[in-house]
Amino acid sequence: MTSTFTRQWPRAAFTLSLVLLLAGPAAAQKIRVVTTIPDLADITRRIGKERVSVHSLTLGVRDIHSVQVKPSMVSLLNRADAVVLMGLSLEHAFLPALLDVAANPRIARGGIGYIDTSTGVVPLKPPKTLSRKGGDIHPRGNPHYNLDPVLGKLIARNIAEGLSKAHGEHRAFFMKNLQAYTAELDRRIPGWQKAARGLDGVRFVSYHDDMAYFAKRYGMRLFGTLESAAGIGPTPAHIVQLVERMKAARVPLVVYGTYPSRVPQRVARETGAAVVPVPLYVGGRPGVDTYVKLIDYLVTHLSKAVAR
Repeated sequence: MTSTFTRQWPRAAFTLSLVLLLAGPAAAQKIRVVTTIPDLADITRRIGKERVSVHSLTLGVRDIHSVQVKPSMVSLLNRADAVVLMGLSLEHAFLPALLDVAANPRIARGGIGYIDTSTGVVPLKPPKTLSRKGGDIHPRGNPHYNLDPVLGKLIARNIAEGLSKAHGEHRAFFMKNLQAYTAELDRRIPGWQKAARGLDGVRFVSYHDDMAYFAKRYGMRLFGTLESAAGIGPTPAHIVQLVERMKAARVPLVVYGTYPSRVPQRVARETGAAVVPVPLYVGGRPGVDTYVKLIDYLVTHLSKAVAR
């Protein structure tokens, strides 16, 4: 028996080595990435492709400011190799507590797998004071920069750099995919700018101030919000005053994302403005299953609304 094993071992070892060689990276365990919003999940998949397994903690149809924490989120984070977040306090209501409970040093703040995609972003509208009278304010400024496709390129670069830092053996692969994805955005950005020319100078009312970066990119002007203050729902007195101001200024557009439609529809009826439900994240509307489709949807539907 010993002589038979001795004769067969070199052949078996060769066969095993050949299988591993041909399988390459596919045979290795995928890098487990958890993101806070679906946009980051989609872009991470474009950068990591078959070498990553990606889960988003939230859905595009949910309000990021009122995320329901679940035990399954802790399990995902406990096993994760990386966590990708928007930062600028967007996830402050749920992510820090989840990371504490998950007790995963790789993805703790400052850990090698902690990837904050806001690095390099110049925040809009930093608050002048931190008083709670202003509502649920973000101390570093508006965190909804995902809706600017130019900043989408920065998000992709931060993800690629973060994954490369934690998994340097794949750096060339991540950077190649980053280059291809950035090139795709570069091809589309001029077309979006051209298609959105009708939005330049258009005043609009939003439920929450979550369109700031999109508005700046395409020249739109926020007239007001349906919220009486950041994170504080509409009050009857606020809506009455807003409607009167909109009528006087002839504001043509009301937009809302992951919020109930009743108040936006009412304000639109009373002012004659067009009302447009918009996705704020990937998955926010049917068919909007990638970041590119998200920007496409916003540009197309808002442009059609103001052209009526």
